[in-house]
Amino acid sequence: MGDLAKIFKAYDIRGIVPEELDAATAEAVGAAFVRVTGASAVVTAHDMRESSVPLAEAFARGATGQGADVIEAGLGSTDLLYYASGSLDLPGAMFTASHNPAKYNGLKLCRAGAKPIGRDTGLTEIRDLVEAGVPPYDGKAGTVSQRDLLKGYADHLKTLVDLSGIRPLKVVVDAGNGMGGHTVPPVFEGLPIDLVPLYFELDGTFPNHEANPIEPENLRDLQAKVRETGADVGLAFDGDADRCFVVDERGEIVSPSAITALVAVRELAKHPGSRIVHNLITSKAVPEIVTEHGGEPVRTRVGHSFIKQTMAETGAVFGGEHSAHFYFKDFWFADSGMLAALHVLAALGEQDGPLSALLTEYDRYPASGEINSEVADQDAATAKVRESFAGRPGVTIDELDGLTVGTDDWWFNLRPSNTEPLLRLNAEAADDETVAAIRDEVLAIVRGK
Repeated sequence: MGDLAKIFKAYDIRGIVPEELDAATAEAVGAAFVRVTGASAVVTAHDMRESSVPLAEAFARGATGQGADVIEAGLGSTDLLYYASGSLDLPGAMFTASHNPAKYNGLKLCRAGAKPIGRDTGLTEIRDLVEAGVPPYDGKAGTVSQRDLLKGYADHLKTLVDLSGIRPLKVVVDAGNGMGGHTVPPVFEGLPIDLVPLYFELDGTFPNHEANPIEPENLRDLQAKVRETGADVGLAFDGDADRCFVVDERGEIVSPSAITALVAVRELAKHPGSRIVHNLITSKAVPEIVTEHGGEPVRTRVGHSFIKQTMAETGAVFGGEHSAHFYFKDFWFADSGMLAALHVLAALGEQDGPLSALLTEYDRYPASGEINSEVADQDAATAKVRESFAGRPGVTIDELDGLTVGTDDWWFNLRPSNTEPLLRLNAEAADDETVAAIRDEVLAIVRGK
């Protein structure tokens, strides 16, 4: 059995295979998952890592051993698993370690209707049951069957975004040898898109670059290919293809906050006056633009469980995070990088200008990007920063998630990592000079220089 304390995270299960996460653990999780959800059937999908199939098979043994039927969707992205859970109305398990290196794997679990399972919504119960030993089930074992859901997934996404009238577009997609290489072709089929594929071969060793597009070096090949081919847009997916990053026709990286604002405006056109959720490190432009378009912005902590919970509580139609996770009410409140990508293609293809011009309205303020500092005592460092800024004229402070300090002209957020001894800084201001000044002042305090 693997190291349960180490592999059960806030939102999922993740660890090095087989030292931390092995088949015996996956089997026990399958059994505990059925007990906790009370499911008579569950659906699974897996990414392209070598360890994914053995782990999924072990999970199925555990689940069927507790009397539940297992429907295996096979290879898929995480949002395909959410589609499966939503459309079949079954609890689901996705086998992936997302953007982590090849030696990792994990499980993302959800209840029927793609409702998230995290630390406070069932994951702790599952861990405790695995730790104690899942009691044997004395009824009839469940069955395992396979079902191909890829076409249903692709067709469903295209019912949510109208692409019927778009002009022809040349689109470079960097799948990073991850699941985008499997899901992009059927989604783009039938659309007026000249697809230029990069690294579509499914390979869980990630031979070309890490499938983690939040790191700028992992977007360099995409940027170069967009410039070289004269493409209209570039898209980069992470390993399990639930996040999507965008590069414009000049090869410049587009801020996920600008994509959040763009999609929010499109969703507000369909659902006037609706609520839009954004986390507190998205650009100030997002709530401004939502308000300008008659919507109601709702601010949350960072993290998908907070976004999904707030969306469900407020009935919001859309939610966006600065990490390029995008959530849709009409996709069971779940996140889908592919759905966000289709919105970008629709917005671009409905008009004649380039993407960079289209996005000028949505990208208003210079930002620092996320800067990590290794700090032994995160609380003490944060308290020093708070003390330094408190009482300055026009400064407001809030502690919804870490420390957020701001004025009318600038803001910054300093928050601890959940998993490492790091403080993460994000800053934004009206001009580059102010961003640099705020960034340098905060980092000097944090790093004790």
